[in-house]
Amino acid sequence: MTHRPARRARHASASPLFTPHGTDRASRKAARRQLAEAAAKARAEAGAHPDGHATVEPEMPPPLFPPRGRPGPASARGGRLKLPQHRMTTATASGAYPFLAEGGLGAEGIYIGRDVHAEASFTFDPFSLYGRLEGFTNPNVLLAGVIGQGKSALAKSFALRSIAHGYRVYVPCDPKGEWTPVASALGGTSIALGPGLPGKLNPLDAAPRPAGVPEADWAGEIRKRRLLLLGSLARTVLGRDLLPMEHTALDVALDAVVTQATAVHRTPLLGDIAATLNNPDQLDAAAGTMSGRLGEAARDLAHAMRRLVHGDLAGMFDAPSTVAFDPSSPMLTIDLSRLGGSGDDTALVLAMTCASAWMESALTDPHGGRRWIVYDEAWRLMRHPGLLQRMQSQWKLSRGLGIANLMVIHRLSDLLTAGDAGSQGRALAEGLLADCSTRIIYRQETDQLHAAAALLGLTSVETEAIAHLNRGRGLWRVAGRSFIVQHQLHPHELALFDTDARMQ
Repeated sequence: MTHRPARRARHASASPLFTPHGTDRASRKAARRQLAEAAAKARAEAGAHPDGHATVEPEMPPPLFPPRGRPGPASARGGRLKLPQHRMTTATASGAYPFLAEGGLGAEGIYIGRDVHAEASFTFDPFSLYGRLEGFTNPNVLLAGVIGQGKSALAKSFALRSIAHGYRVYVPCDPKGEWTPVASALGGTSIALGPGLPGKLNPLDAAPRPAGVPEADWAGEIRKRRLLLLGSLARTVLGRDLLPMEHTALDVALDAVVTQATAVHRTPLLGDIAATLNNPDQLDAAAGTMSGRLGEAARDLAHAMRRLVHGDLAGMFDAPSTVAFDPSSPMLTIDLSRLGGSGDDTALVLAMTCASAWMESALTDPHGGRRWIVYDEAWRLMRHPGLLQRMQSQWKLSRGLGIANLMVIHRLSDLLTAGDAGSQGRALAEGLLADCSTRIIYRQETDQLHAAAALLGLTSVETEAIAHLNRGRGLWRVAGRSFIVQHQLHPHELALFDTDARMQ
């Protein structure tokens, strides 16, 4: 007798129907109908499977809500969601929600473009903000951005528009010659310096004595500036600080040259300084009873100064100036595009040091009005502490002289190339940054974001913003306040400032 195993019964099950509280009658009825259909389908599939095969559980249909959305109190519809009130001052709101609660800098100033978040015009004038905006301690500006983002166009258009507000613009170093067309269009002056060119500047020219300053005091001021210039030139060529006896040799040589030049009623020249330093007997005779022999101690210094007269800068700064400074000119630029093409920036830096000293002698008049000093391609200067020292002194005197300095670099990390941490060069570069109350940052590469955030103290929102800025759009940090500004160019400005003509 054969026994057959008992057939195992198949059972279909379904979860209880759950309808949210507050569902209307039609929705509940439709849900019950869908559940009944799903249960019948599950029973039919269970009966169709042979013995020994597992039953596949049916997939539950997704929940369906009416077109007006999920019903019930959890949907926050109908104003049922209640949150506690929170009050704050406008100062706190602007810090908690940057770019959204900013009230702007006011309408007084030079038009720049459009405030992206406020959808309003953005104007800027450092002299108007000084004393009115908390934390705005100086008129100096730092402009940084990678190539092709429009930072040069911003610098040029800002300088051009400033002239309509009573400013005058001076560019002591134009390494690419890009400012020459701008100066010509404004009726300004451009001086081209280079081997074989007729232009010459004497950096030892003395500025006219301001009214009310005694002649003896002004003579001492002129001597101090000339010594500062000579020391900067010597440190740049030597690549090191001067030794004590080298400082003394410069003092003695300058006094001897000034005495001889005054006797014949002419201005001293760099060639006179170099000749005195290269004549040990004359230098020792001028030093008198001073201990040590200056002639031997100044041997390296003499060779360094000789480069300005007989080296690659010969003929540019060792003769009387061929151009007189015109204080009424709206713009003055010094074109140094003939220098620095070999990859060695030393000649360019020496020329800029001499040119800025010649221009500075005419900028010391405190009644000369508001003026912009533009240092284009300033990243080339960061490796030369002598020039950084001269720039720092001009930064410090900006408020008293009515001068606003604009420093243009590519990356914020360019400031770190001035030297190792704790070095004099790094301290000078960071001091220039600290003395800029306005920082304009165009787009930075991803690998530069950390350095930019560390040097400028950017928030995470600002750091993320400068990584995705479009062309012509920059982050403006003015005394701790932040703006995203789209620079607007007139078609005539666009044609005048075009630096991509050779690429088209």
